[in-house]
Amino acid sequence: MKKILVIGYVWPEPNSSAAGSHIMSIMRLFLSQNWQVEFCTPCSISEHMIDLHQEGISSTSIELNSDTFDTYIKNYNPDIVMFDRFMMEEQFGHRVEDNCPRALKILDTEDLQCLRNARYRALKENREMSKADLFSDLTKREIAAILRCDISLIISSYEMNLLIDTFKIDKSILHYLPFMVDLEKYPKQNKPFDQREHFMTIGNFRHAPNWDVVLYLQKIWPLIRKELPRAQLHIYGSYPPPKATALNNPKTGFLIKGWVQNAHTVMEESRLCLAPIRFGAGIKGKLLDAMITQTPSITTTIGAEGMCTDIEQWPGVITDDMEEFAKNAISLYKDEDKWIEKQKNCKNLIESIYDSKILGKELISKILEVEQNIESHRLENFTGAMLKHHTMTSTKYMSQWIAAKNMNKNI
Repeated sequence: MKKILVIGYVWPEPNSSAAGSHIMSIMRLFLSQNWQVEFCTPCSISEHMIDLHQEGISSTSIELNSDTFDTYIKNYNPDIVMFDRFMMEEQFGHRVEDNCPRALKILDTEDLQCLRNARYRALKENREMSKADLFSDLTKREIAAILRCDISLIISSYEMNLLIDTFKIDKSILHYLPFMVDLEKYPKQNKPFDQREHFMTIGNFRHAPNWDVVLYLQKIWPLIRKELPRAQLHIYGSYPPPKATALNNPKTGFLIKGWVQNAHTVMEESRLCLAPIRFGAGIKGKLLDAMITQTPSITTTIGAEGMCTDIEQWPGVITDDMEEFAKNAISLYKDEDKWIEKQKNCKNLIESIYDSKILGKELISKILEVEQNIESHRLENFTGAMLKHHTMTSTKYMSQWIAAKNMNKNI
């Protein structure tokens, strides 16, 4: 039985974020192989975290910059270590390397944070993203973490191409893994057009692109409401701050609903999902949920990025113009025939790209192949070996300095 250790950035919240859902699907895949899975994180316990024990996953809390992790990982002695986002590789990668050098190291990027950050910087200055935005210090850190790992899981086809073509990363250390959907649990029927009403969007309010969507919808909604005076926009998401709840306005139909236990339930009651995403990276969980519930969506180029290969396949409309966004939302909301036509694309996209059986089999195959040839795999990744030698040494001694400092405080 293989022993897997997952080092999480936060406790998984599959009902709050796409990242939480994605990492749970990966851990469940490991469990299906009869592998032992343990989850650990330095993050505090959160309100909507999943009960890992019920999933058959053991868990524990760990400390940053503490030698206690060395003892912990030596005792657990994992065959595979998966880092949840590059910051966890930065923090714990050198300790894994020192104590379990044979362990296969996997980085689950979730999305490229350097790409999201570059786009945010450009948006703030109301201009196109430049190469200077992309080639930031954050990018150097994230790319270094990818190179130091044996396999990095990349959620978007766009990001796969970016890493290979722009950053010249050998594709042998990358693995394309979008969201995995269990087609056997895929709903066979959903509510028809005439049983749905209103618009909706959803997203964790702590995630900056989601908060930007809410602010942007404030500008778009009056254009829609003018033509559809009885329509409402329902905005769901975990951890809404006071500045978000203050936007709740029953008079205009702009309603902040907050956290919901099951996104699919509220999604299938709505006629359209609105996702005017202006910056971000990866692929968007809200748009996948819309496909699963066969709810057409209006989104942007960035919103649909990496989720389909042909714009004509999109189950809704893709536009970056605010007025066009509103116009298409109104049209699709009113036109049942057009709505049904767009809805048909949901099932086609889900089955062609997000089938968990195919994606899971490919990931396990990749892991076993690399594991069986680990020495030659690492020899081929000379840049990664060089980064381990230099950057991990500096990170290691900084961590040891902080650990010693903290120990002196406690004396």
